[in-house]
Amino acid sequence: MSRTKLSRERQQHGALTTTLRRITGLGALTLLLSGCGATHSVSQGDPAMENTTLREPQSFTRLTPRTYTPEEWPQALKADVYLPANDISDTLRPAALVVHGGGWRNRTPEDMQSIAEQLAGQGYVAVNIEHRFAPEYRFPNQLHDLQQAMAWIHTNADEWQVDTSRIVGVGFSSGAHLVSLLALAGVEGPLSAPYGGEQSRLAAVLAGGLPSDLLKFDDGRLVVDFIGGTRAEQNEAYQLASPARHIAPQAPPFFLFHGKWDRLVPVDHATDFYQALQDNNIESELYLQNFRGHFASFLLRGSAIDAGIAFLNRQVFSED
Repeated sequence: MSRTKLSRERQQHGALTTTLRRITGLGALTLLLSGCGATHSVSQGDPAMENTTLREPQSFTRLTPRTYTPEEWPQALKADVYLPANDISDTLRPAALVVHGGGWRNRTPEDMQSIAEQLAGQGYVAVNIEHRFAPEYRFPNQLHDLQQAMAWIHTNADEWQVDTSRIVGVGFSSGAHLVSLLALAGVEGPLSAPYGGEQSRLAAVLAGGLPSDLLKFDDGRLVVDFIGGTRAEQNEAYQLASPARHIAPQAPPFFLFHGKWDRLVPVDHATDFYQALQDNNIESELYLQNFRGHFASFLLRGSAIDAGIAFLNRQVFSED
């Protein structure tokens, strides 16, 4: 065999070996991420998942998307509504306001469809909404959209058999930011006017990948477009738009999940927020996900969402 041919075969063998190693590595990583060791809870006390089982899934109906905003609203916004089956006609049930992520500027409710379906299967009237996007519409317009969605749920409460004292908020990333801000600042204070108030009250929150304090970010495009300026230019607005700066003892219970490898929204957004909740004696759980960045924490959310819904169930089904 010539040296040239031998060299070529060695190169091909080396390339094949490298490819196999990459494939094996990807397989091992996938196996690791899907295993039970991929996630863990760091909460104080007994996590809800350990003493609250998920309910037996039930059937549900998805209504045709419908507009939830008033006719005079700057942009018509739609919601997907999922109604659980109910054999007892006079039984009221909880609802879930579901909000997608996308940096306040893109994506659709379709991202949250499987979560909305899981919530409906657990007995929630799940309302999966659109909201207006930055930079055309800036803070607090998106919060106003959520407040309108809450008013709409109240308006339809009789038809959908909703107990309005048991509405929870569920969101990821910028959606988690919006539902958290709604829960902490949408009922009282400067952000409650003109569309908030009592109808904006949430019974609990499930928030993943939460940007809890906007002042922690450098002046990147997403946050600057959302607020309408840099931290130096709009410092008061940054504080007002940060859920972490509205935590008070009357806040509702929170379940947080977050990827430990998150670089887009660093994990201290979750750990510091959780500690502030604990300092205010607010029932809360923090579920940190090993080997997850921001997007992987959502795409590979499995057990984190199960644990979060178990936490919500403990809040709203405790009297069942």
